[in-house]
Amino acid sequence: MPDGERVERVARSYYVDGETMEAIAVREGVSRSTVSRLLDAARSTGVVSIRVNPVHGRAAAMARELQQRHGVAARVVPLPDGAGPDERLQLVAEATGRLLDEVVAAGTVVGVAWGTTTGAVSRHLLARPLPDVQVVQLNGAMNTHSSGVGYGSDVLGRFAAAWGGQVHHFPVPAFFDHPETRQAMWRERSVRRVLGLQQAAGVALFGVGALGGAVPSRVWAEGYLTPRDRAALTASGVVGDVCTVFLRADGSWEGLDLNARSSGLPPPVLRRVPRRVCAVTGEDKVAALSAALAAGLVSDLVLDELAAHELLARRGPVRGTAGAQRRA
Repeated sequence: MPDGERVERVARSYYVDGETMEAIAVREGVSRSTVSRLLDAARSTGVVSIRVNPVHGRAAAMARELQQRHGVAARVVPLPDGAGPDERLQLVAEATGRLLDEVVAAGTVVGVAWGTTTGAVSRHLLARPLPDVQVVQLNGAMNTHSSGVGYGSDVLGRFAAAWGGQVHHFPVPAFFDHPETRQAMWRERSVRRVLGLQQAAGVALFGVGALGGAVPSRVWAEGYLTPRDRAALTASGVVGDVCTVFLRADGSWEGLDLNARSSGLPPPVLRRVPRRVCAVTGEDKVAALSAALAAGLVSDLVLDELAAHELLARRGPVRGTAGAQRRA
């Protein structure tokens, strides 16, 4: 039987402090597999308890309606009275972590698009080492103010640590200055290797980006867009982005200058991933989510009940109609 104090210490470091299994293993002087067994012991002995909140009738009904209307497998997360933006984010992140525990299996390539929501999900994963899991970054994170490496490494590292997998970073800018530069980079063997892994993904995880809101999206709030970029996007009717590829309200994305310079996964490639998990919280993200659904980018949707109510109140393209029309 593992030492109780060590089990508690390791569990606290991982679940509360957000440390990786590698970092804990170094401090404790043990292997990563030992850390994994200690985390399993924490769950089995009740040191760590995972609560599954029952989905009340309204949330379940909204999930069914979303599935019928948009053709996605939806999970609507009930909210306690008075839940603020951060609590809503954490509840959606927990529910998304449980979904990933169901869909990620041995040998899976998991594509992750960095962002506020996926960063939160990375802290709510269930530790379950699996053979030959690959975690690949879906969009570059560099901008003129930062390399983005530290943030991207932390987020992807937590996914890989939970599943005992290998990380594959994508060390390119979020947006190139010129389309020709991206085209040249895409010919490099090291970049083509990562692009190949992205296209081999069996599961993709992403949020949606939107301007403003209580929990602002990183791409809109942290120096990735110039005032000129923002003005051009607004003039073009852009409502948000998925994997740093911008979408208009009808789900279209073609003909936008920034998309020609983006390092994000293009919608036609993203649509080929079998399980496309989108996590969303907040009514301010609903316009962008509606565009992502119209583009056919989502197969599995996790969102809070207030966002679900707002989405169901909207009228517009359903069941990936914009994406389907472009594929025809």
